[in-house]
Amino acid sequence: MEMKKVLAAGIVACMGAQLFCSCGKERPKEERQVYMGVAYYDQSDTFINALVACLKEEIQEYEEEGVETVTLMRGAAGSQRTQNDQVKELIDMGCNILCVNLVDRSDPSEIIDLAREKDVPIIFFNREPVAEDLRQWDRLYYVGAIAAQSGVMQGEMAVELIEADPGIDRNKDGKIQYVVLEGEAGHQDAIIRTENVVDTLKRNGIEIEKLSNGIANWNRAQAQNQMLQMISQNQNKIELVLANNDDMALGAIDAYAKLNYTESALPVFLGIDGTDAGLEAVRDQKLAGTVYNDKEGQAEAMAELAIALTTGEGMDRIEFENEQYIYLPYFKVTQRGAENLLKRKNR
Repeated sequence: MEMKKVLAAGIVACMGAQLFCSCGKERPKEERQVYMGVAYYDQSDTFINALVACLKEEIQEYEEEGVETVTLMRGAAGSQRTQNDQVKELIDMGCNILCVNLVDRSDPSEIIDLAREKDVPIIFFNREPVAEDLRQWDRLYYVGAIAAQSGVMQGEMAVELIEADPGIDRNKDGKIQYVVLEGEAGHQDAIIRTENVVDTLKRNGIEIEKLSNGIANWNRAQAQNQMLQMISQNQNKIELVLANNDDMALGAIDAYAKLNYTESALPVFLGIDGTDAGLEAVRDQKLAGTVYNDKEGQAEAMAELAIALTTGEGMDRIEFENEQYIYLPYFKVTQRGAENLLKRKNR
């Protein structure tokens, strides 16, 4: 609450009463003020928190170029209704650009209507709206990554590990028994990541047998509970754990630690996102690998687009796909890569 008061006061001081009265009216081209409202689905999500922190740093760097910036953050705790109200609040407070990580990617209409009414452009991020919704208005954009790529890369890492180490098939039956820890039920990225990792294993000739799957909502504690259930149902049969994100992979590792499994009895764990905790686990060889979701690149692209949309400068330098999309590639991370990334972050 105190932070909310401080940030609101900052906007008041920077913008003045006149701006609040004229919120949403056409702004002059020469204006170099960026009052960014960031609305994200859940403040407990490790990756989203890191991405939002990167975005705030990126936007502040433009102050050196004479751009006045203020950023307001709102987490919706998984409620689309709450997020709709927060977006309205951000617009009413004078934000002239919105960055929105939707709670429900299929339900952005109210947010779009609120923003269009006041002519406030929206950069959606991380959770890609349905294409038809993004086409509702020419001031809607998306910055993120292609979910299928992360699933394919996770599958390729699994293939490389299995081919390099026949011992992963502990029961020597010629098949890899696996479980999946999925994000939210019905979530596009969760579905696509899961489908593509499994398809990649099959396409590369790996015989697999699915033992179980659990919905853990991208959450480490929920993943631990799901994994404990799967272990109790399957005992020592699990040879590979495929998690839709690093937090859930770490939750699976926590479950085995809680049950005091020896290292030789552990399955292979793979994650996605490249969070700091995930990278540390890869470095320490607890997690066999992760697929890095380039939050720094996404934050840089969002900040550049936000500046261009609000100042009217630089749109011609931005490369879009289909005029509204900016995608940053994933990349695979194993132990050495994790060490290098962590060293770079700690400089």
